[in-house]
Amino acid sequence: MIKFRKRKLHLKLKWGLLPGVICAIAAGIACGLFFPEWLVRVSLTFNGLFGNFLGFIIPLLIVGLVAPGIAELGRSAGKLLFITAALAYGFTLASGFFSYGISELTFPYLLDATAKTTQFAASAELKPYFTVAMPPLMDVMTALVLAFTLGLGMAVIQGSRLKGVMLDLRDIIDRVIARVIIPLLPYYIFGIFLNMTVAGQVVSVLGVFAKIIVLIFAITAVMLVLQFTLAGLIARQNPFKMLKTMLVAYMTALGTQSSAATIPVTLKQTIKIGVREEVAGFVVPLCATIHLSGSTMKIVACALAIVFMSGMNMPFEQFAGFICMLGVTMVAAPGVPGGAIMAALGILQSMLGFGEAELGLMIALYIAMDSFGTACNVTGDGSIAVIVNKIYSRRAPQPQQPAASAPSN
Repeated sequence: MIKFRKRKLHLKLKWGLLPGVICAIAAGIACGLFFPEWLVRVSLTFNGLFGNFLGFIIPLLIVGLVAPGIAELGRSAGKLLFITAALAYGFTLASGFFSYGISELTFPYLLDATAKTTQFAASAELKPYFTVAMPPLMDVMTALVLAFTLGLGMAVIQGSRLKGVMLDLRDIIDRVIARVIIPLLPYYIFGIFLNMTVAGQVVSVLGVFAKIIVLIFAITAVMLVLQFTLAGLIARQNPFKMLKTMLVAYMTALGTQSSAATIPVTLKQTIKIGVREEVAGFVVPLCATIHLSGSTMKIVACALAIVFMSGMNMPFEQFAGFICMLGVTMVAAPGVPGGAIMAALGILQSMLGFGEAELGLMIALYIAMDSFGTACNVTGDGSIAVIVNKIYSRRAPQPQQPAASAPSN
C-alpha cells in the first residue's frame, strides 16, 4: 500500500512597496465605483486613525532619525568629511532649486490651475464612523530644533550614554516605519483614491500623476549629466564615459529601490571610473546617507504640483526655505523604500502647510517614482567621489621616488 503524503506548498509573494501602491491606487479607483456608503466610511475611519498616528509619530521620527544622523557624522572628523558633506548638501540643494525652476516653467502648461483638484480634504461628504485623537508630544519645529541641538551636542562632546539612547530610539523608529507605516501605506492610499473616486476627482489626479512622472524622469537625466559634467571638468575626465560606467549602479538601484543595498555595486563602479579605493570606500557609504539629490528633486516637484493645483499662494522665499531645510532633513532618511518622504513629512506640514490629504498624495506620488530618485542618488554619488578624489590627490603626500643606485664597476 502506497501512502501519499500531502505536502502543503507555502507560496509567499514578496510585494515591493511600489507594486503595493499601484495595486492600492487601482483598487481604490475600482472600488469607488461600486462600494456602498458604509464600506467607504470604514475606509475613511481607517484613514482617519492612520493619519492621526502619522501626525503623532512625525515629531518622534524627526528626533529619532535626525539627531543620531547628525551625531554620527561627527565620528569621522576631518577635512575629507567636511568636503564630502558640503558637496553632498550642495548637490542636493542644486537639484532642489533646479527642480523648482523647471517645475515653475512647465507646470502652467502641464497642469490646470483652475480645476483646484487637490483640495482633497473636503473631497467627499462622507465622514468616518469615529476618530481617536492622537496629539503629538511636540510640534514639528520644536522637534527639528531639538534634533539639531541634540545631534550637534552629541557630535561635540562624544558622549556615549545619550548617544546610546538616541540610537535605540532610532532603531525603534526604523522598526515602526518598516513594520507599521510602510506595510499600512497601501491601505491608506487605497482609502485616499477611494474617497477621490467617490467625489469624482480621480481622473484629473491621475492625469497629474502621469505628467509629473514624465517630467521627473527628464529632470533626473539632465541633473545627472550636469553633475558628471562638473566632475569631469574638475577631474579632467570624460563625463559621458564616467556616466556610462555608473549606469550599472543606476540600473541596480532601479531594482533595489535602496541606496544602502546598492552600495557594493556603486563602490565597484566608482573605482572603475578612477577613484582611489580608500576615497571610494569613504565617500560612497557616506553619500548613501547624506546625498539625496534625486529624492529632493522628486519631493520639490511633487510639492510644487500640489501647491499649484490647490491654488495656494506660495512665495519663492517660503519655498526656498523649504528646500534648504529639506536638504538637511534628508540626512534622516532611513534605508527603506519610501524612507525619504517619511523624513520629509514634518517640514511639508510645518513649512508648506500641507494637511493629511496633501501628505497622503505626496506619499503616493513619491513612491510611484521611488526607483528613479534612488537611482539618481547612487549614480550622483560617483560624481561626488570623483571630485573628492581630485581634492584628496592634491593634498595626499606623493610617494618618494627611490634613489638611483650607484653604477657597479
